[in-house]
Amino acid sequence: MGEHLRVAMVHGPGPADQDGVSDYVARLARALVQVDVEAVPVRLCPARSPLPWVAAAARAGRDVRCLHPDLVHVQFAPSAYRFSAVPGLLPLVVRGCAPLVTTVHEYGSWAAPGWLPERLWRPVERAGWWDRETGRLIAASSRVIATNRGHAEQVRARTGVRPVEVPLAPNVEVHPLPPGAWHRVRRRYRVDPDAPLLVFFGFVHPVKGLRYVIEALPALRADWPTLRLLVVGGFTSQALPEPEAAVFRRDLEALAAERGVADHVVFTGHLSAAEASAILQAADVAVLPFTTGVTTKSGGLLAALTHGLPTAVTAPDEPDDQLRDGETVAVIPARRDSRAVASTVHRLLDDPVLRRRLADGAARLAARYSWTRVAEAHRRLYDDVLGASVA
Repeated sequence: MGEHLRVAMVHGPGPADQDGVSDYVARLARALVQVDVEAVPVRLCPARSPLPWVAAAARAGRDVRCLHPDLVHVQFAPSAYRFSAVPGLLPLVVRGCAPLVTTVHEYGSWAAPGWLPERLWRPVERAGWWDRETGRLIAASSRVIATNRGHAEQVRARTGVRPVEVPLAPNVEVHPLPPGAWHRVRRRYRVDPDAPLLVFFGFVHPVKGLRYVIEALPALRADWPTLRLLVVGGFTSQALPEPEAAVFRRDLEALAAERGVADHVVFTGHLSAAEASAILQAADVAVLPFTTGVTTKSGGLLAALTHGLPTAVTAPDEPDDQLRDGETVAVIPARRDSRAVASTVHRLLDDPVLRRRLADGAARLAARYSWTRVAEAHRRLYDDVLGASVA
């Protein structure tokens, strides 16, 4: 390990309990302490700030310079910055301060301005002048990090820059339970000791497909009348502001009532990591029927796998080769399909041998994703950047 480093970690305005990127930054900062890196978070436009975005970028630049960092590391996702193009100007306001590193958490589905035709974007991006999603960030960065292969390939195809892949880690790690706590968790949520307990974990958003789990419950309860579903996660997020989140929650509660399962669905809201971990340890099956499919870039999935929880997932258009049906997960054969959810969960609940095999496979897969590994990968990259800048 080299000398102590100070890194200015720039991220969006959302609090950690409402924004996955801000939560990632908080966890990454704690992990980086292990490798002698002090990561100082710098928010671009604090929550509820009256500052316009451009003024906020200038202020973030001043905050970064006051830290006298060894590196500046920008965590980028369009939704984290409320789909503003201004974060793309950050290289201009921190120019000459320290080498720049950018992590892209989302990529390939947004442009600013969105009306500009593809044929006009291509030459600008290939020349390294401007990227439709990240502005000057990718072109001005000494290194670009992608959290998954798909985004890395998109960045390379569009800009010619080859990102370093550093996978995500679980957004909830295992908090060991004291003796008897498993039963206490179930009693708290009125779940019988021998009742099947399903869990949906993560921010609740329409693209997560939770409605299809609720619609599947009547068919599942026909065989398991005491079955319960715990929805562990908040509704309000950067992608779903509070007014829309409240409406969406009421819609799901109405759906549960309409299907006659309101007494069998519990919405816990946002919980502490320890509370969420306790539920994941007490559950029998996790269900994540995302409408675009699930990959290992989902922190919620990694949390379920880390807890050795048999997990049912939908597959994306380009399946993640680490999520193999019957080995590490149970693949739901169709998206936006409550019958497919019901049949897959039924298969899991009806086969304890399959559940055990998936639990073992989940634990083996999750071992590849840890905050220690993430921190070590960042330290190597930082040392590489600084070594190159010195040379």
